[in-house]
Amino acid sequence: MGERQNTIECAFDLKSPRISAYEIHEWIYAQLRFLEDNEVLIVQIDGSQRHVYIKLRDNNRLQQVLHLTGGQAEHRHTNGEISMVLVETEGLGTRRFRIANLPPEVPEEVIRTIMARYGEVKDVQAETWARFYRYKVANGVRIAVMTLAKHIPSNITIAGHRALVSYEGQPMTCYRCHETGHFHEACPVRRKAVEIGHNAAATSWADITKPGAGATRRDREAVEEGEQRRVHTVREERESEGE
Repeated sequence: MGERQNTIECAFDLKSPRISAYEIHEWIYAQLRFLEDNEVLIVQIDGSQRHVYIKLRDNNRLQQVLHLTGGQAEHRHTNGEISMVLVETEGLGTRRFRIANLPPEVPEEVIRTIMARYGEVKDVQAETWARFYRYKVANGVRIAVMTLAKHIPSNITIAGHRALVSYEGQPMTCYRCHETGHFHEACPVRRKAVEIGHNAAATSWADITKPGAGATRRDREAVEEGEQRRVHTVREERESEGE
């Protein structure tokens, strides 16, 4: 217990000039995507280590800030000097989460290896059916406890299987691109793939081979490539929607 949660850690360069509390507040607003007053719970400054801890109300907003900053930001000092500031998640805390859709043959060691990418794994156990069921055996779900260093996508690949991961406070993640902040239906990667397929479908082989079309080999190759993309897109859509 006692780990920081929903907190952004900003690590300023120890060799850079000191900055005032007022400058830090203004820097937060300017650099961290305009965090509003009602989004911030605490701003804590560790002057000796040049660290600033910003606790937010909403974890999705935290993930958005991290994504938009790319993990770093600039600070321009009053003397004109520019220093880089590391922007990271601090203390997501210890969480208990469920891992579903894995065959029982996948060993615990493999699960621990994959999950270690997201923090320190403390325990992995097999979940069992409740007492009122006839067969009080494992139900195929693994229960893991770990101290998170970063959030886990809702679907990850373990031993070649797509596993579903869920826990309290998990930000929404896309089934297709694994980014946070949107679901599959609104995925920009999915939309782009669909647009490519539609554009390819707009020009057919018959259009470029009909008399007088003046089609070149490059035209034919472009249509063939577009058709291949369209077929690939349709297949991906069916797989992602479980058809």
